Amino acid sequence: MPPEGMNLSRKFPLISPRELAERLRFWFNEGAGVSIRDAELEIVATILPNLFGYHLVQLGSQVSERFIGTTRIGHVVTLDAHPVEEQTVALIANCEALPLAAASIDVVLAPHILEFSPQPHTVLREAERVLIGEGYIVITGFNPWSLCGAWRLLGRWRTVPPWDAQFLSAARIKDWLKLLGFEIEFLKKTSFRPPIARRSISNKLAFLELVGRACWPWFGNVYVVVAKKRVAAVTPLKLSWQTRRQLIASGVAEPSTRSQNSNLFESKVI
Repeated sequence: MPPEGMNLSRKFPLISPRELAERLRFWFNEGAGVSIRDAELEIVATILPNLFGYHLVQLGSQVSERFIGTTRIGHVVTLDAHPVEEQTVALIANCEALPLAAASIDVVLAPHILEFSPQPHTVLREAERVLIGEGYIVITGFNPWSLCGAWRLLGRWRTVPPWDAQFLSAARIKDWLKLLGFEIEFLKKTSFRPPIARRSISNKLAFLELVGRACWPWFGNVYVVVAKKRVAAVTPLKLSWQTRRQLIASGVAEPSTRSQNSNLFESKVI
């Protein structure tokens, strides 16, 4: 049986994971994805300063190392399974098996991790495990209902990163998060121009950003989701039972069920 969350129809390119990471880093930082990366950074820069705690972990480093530049959290760790040589990564590990203690992280940042993972649901489960109660996860991903989604459908790009990825809709991500006990706090889609590598043409289409936000905000190329890990309230039944026994042992008489019902009935008659 395939692992949960794996799409068997997805075709991976015949390149090494390190080469895939290098191509993704080039696409987001020098290729057609520059405008998409900047749009994401603009939104994340308004979110991270409002999330507090002691420890923040960024999963993956191919998109940008500037995501964590706006956080107020003192201890920040970047984790990546296949870092590029010039990158500074504190932990080398797979996102499907985080080498972190349970309930130890305040914020998990996952920029474009789920669509490139063969087991995206496992990544979310690991994030839920390592987050403290009331901790936050920040996710960025490609919107399949967008110009980037249409670009991906064109066959000649499907074997080249990032078009070989499994684009997951924001609705599916929200459903997975809710099943894991998260509460959705924020969702926004951004970047409305086509992913064109030539910078001069892309700059001329910058007006589509304003038009898209006003006319078709749900068809942005990428989305940013912020969710909080809920903590279920526990009723201290044992403490209540101990207190009850102490009161009875100290000589306070406990009224029987019959006497209670009798008193209530009498008061109603009167």
